Parts: sequence; C-alpha cells; structure tokens
Amino acid sequence: MPSDKAAVSIGIDFGTSNTVVALAGPEHSVRTLRFRHDGQDHDVYASALCFWQDRPGSSVPASIEGGPWALERMRESLTALRFIQSFKTFAASRSFQHTTIFRQRYRFEDLLATFLRTLVRHAGPDLDFGAARIQIGRPVRFAGSHPDDGLAMQRYGEAFGRLGATSPRYIYEPVGAAFSFARSLDRDATVLVADFGGGTSDFSIMRFSREAGLLRAEPLGHAGIGIAGDTFDARIVDHVVSPRLGKGGHYRSFGKVLPIPVHYYGTLARWNELALMKGSADLRELHELARAALEPGPLEDFIALVENDLGFALYRAVSAAKVGLSREDAVEFRFADGALDLASTIRRADFEHWVAEDLARLDRTVDQVMAQAGVGPDAIERVFLTGGTSFVPAVQQLFARRFGEAKLTAADQFNSIAQGLALIGHAENPDQWAMAA
Repeated sequence: MPSDKAAVSIGIDFGTSNTVVALAGPEHSVRTLRFRHDGQDHDVYASALCFWQDRPGSSVPASIEGGPWALERMRESLTALRFIQSFKTFAASRSFQHTTIFRQRYRFEDLLATFLRTLVRHAGPDLDFGAARIQIGRPVRFAGSHPDDGLAMQRYGEAFGRLGATSPRYIYEPVGAAFSFARSLDRDATVLVADFGGGTSDFSIMRFSREAGLLRAEPLGHAGIGIAGDTFDARIVDHVVSPRLGKGGHYRSFGKVLPIPVHYYGTLARWNELALMKGSADLRELHELARAALEPGPLEDFIALVENDLGFALYRAVSAAKVGLSREDAVEFRFADGALDLASTIRRADFEHWVAEDLARLDRTVDQVMAQAGVGPDAIERVFLTGGTSFVPAVQQLFARRFGEAKLTAADQFNSIAQGLALIGHAENPDQWAMAA
C-alpha cells in the first residue's frame, strides 16, 4: 500500500457478529485486512470483547481482548471474566445506558472504543484511523424496537473519534456492498442490494451507469428492518433450546404453582442480552426460581450456561444448525458442555414455519424500498444478495418469486461491504455516497 496516509482509503464494516476492515489504494486496488491468530490468517475480526481479572476482586483494572483473542480467552476460562458479544445491537437503544464490568461502567461508546482499540493493536501499522479517508458502514435501520438513529450516530462518532477518525463518512452498508458489486457490471443497470447482517437487514436500490469510464450511481431508495441472522437464530433457541432450559416449567410460591416467567427466555434468545446476563438481577432471580421450581434441573442448566460463559458456544451451535438447514432438509442439533447436553432433530419445514412472520416482514420491507424508489419488479435488472442469511433457501425463494431467479446473484458474505466502503474513498465524488453522514 502507498506510504502516503492520504492515499489510503479505509472501509470499516462494524458488524453485529464480525467486523471487517478493507484498504484501497488510489489505483482502485483493494484488500481485506487480515489478522494473524493462532497460526492462521483471519479476514474477519469477531465483534466480541473479553474482560478478565487474574485476581478477582482486586482494584487492578481488568485485562481486555477483542476479536479471536477474546474468543480464545473466553474458551480458556481460567479466571473470572465477562464476555460481551453482539453489542452493536445496543447502538440505537436509549434504554441501554451502561453495563458494569468488574466495577467499571461502560456505555455503548466505551464498549465500541475499547473494541476498536483491540482491533487497531492487532492490525498493526496498516490501520490508522487518523488517515484522511475513512468510510464507516451503518445500517439503514438500526436494530431494536424503537431505534434512535441520531443517538446511534452520536455514539459512533464519539467512539471512532477517540481513535482519531474525526471526520469519517458514514455510508449505508448496502451501498458499500452495491459499490463493490457494481464494479463487475458490464452495462448500466438498476440494482436491488439486499444486505443481511446479524442484527439488521438493509435494502437499497441503485441506478448504476458509466460515463467516460467513471462509475456513477443514483440512489433511488433505502429501507431496513431489525430482522436478520440473529432473529432466525432466536427462533431456533425459542423452539429447541429454551424448553430444555425450563421454559414452560413451574415453581411454587406461597402455596401456589406458577409458570416460570418467559422474559428470561427472551434474554436467552438474544445474544447481545445473554452476554450481559452474568452478574445481573435476572441471574439472581433465576437462582431463586431454581430453588422453588418443581423441576429445578433445567433452570440449573440455564444458570450454568450463563455462569460458565457458554453463550458464545451455544451461538455457534445454533448458527451451525441454521447453516446446515440451508443444505439439508433436516439437521441434528447438538450442544454439550459438562453436564449440559442438548440434542434435537430440526427439520427445515419446521424452521421455515418458525420464521414465517419474519419472512413476511422482510417481504414488506422490500415493498417499502420499491415504493420509495418508484419502480416495479420489471425495472430491477439485478438483485445482489449478501450476508450469511442470504443463503437461507426461504430467503432466496422470496427474491426469486418477486424478481425471477435469473436476476439473483450473491458474493462474498463477509468482505463485500468493507471493500466497497474502501473503494468509495477513491470515487470521483465520494461524498455523494455518504447518505447518512
């Protein structure tokens, strides 16, 4: 890469599950930044943090790691620790004010800045947030029931600013993916880009053309919804895992038999909230419920899952089952750790029934972006799908039914957004792409 920092354009795709960084030179060459860990190169950096104390209860600040180093430390689990995942989901939430980790309060911007510092440390000299051209992806619609976009962007700005990114461009994530995809177009085209992340699904319709060899784009419409890969995971948790961990059970209180409250299982199904459950009032209440439960074993397993930081391992098992259902009509789900052993056969037909309403809401969001763009299905010449959930057969069928299978194309589920963001920094007029600055 050029030594001149201003000649380097950086694209940052901070995702719910993974973060990807790409670097582009002025000659439109682009590469994804790789991280060397445990003898292997990784082009994704897990969006996770691990805090630990070698001497629990001491006044010494906690040690912190991010990415694959956080996963490694969590798996070792040799001392008191807190593992945080999917925290991007809190970005636009006013109800999330802070979490306390080893007696220190962390707001969202503190978590993000801490995470970014670990990323910069492991990236080495190639990554300089003080470089002149920084493009940061953001969802069209942030996750959450009542997301506050202004609050999310304020928090992003403070966190990235601490790392030296004082005037970055914020660009819709599907626009970054669109720019990456558009380089392969051999003619002018109207393209629908569907970006399925962990926390949100975002849609953009762009009109691409070339004039004198320069790529030009006209944004026609954008829409997004807080339904994506984590939502589909939650349906598996709700139907397969939660019943085994006490959902539907009962406890005795003052001579009455009462159902175990279901809100604990909402937390179990949301990875970002499960990551914060350790040390919370909910966990203390679960201990009390287990003592009063008619069948305490399942609740004790739930408690062990939280206290032993098994949430990420459960996430991996659930995600693997979801991926398997993209290839097979049925998969054997298995999660085992110590005394905890969960096993079940999951059929694709059942999974598609569980996510039917989610698919209907995705379909309605496509209606919104089409209406905003003022175009019908026939005007869409290409449909570009990106993100892991784009491989779910029911999702592909949704778009094939609307636009025809011949129009569908897919690309690298991890790198396309970050590479497109980096390339935008060297576009003729990069500010035209910054729809959400």
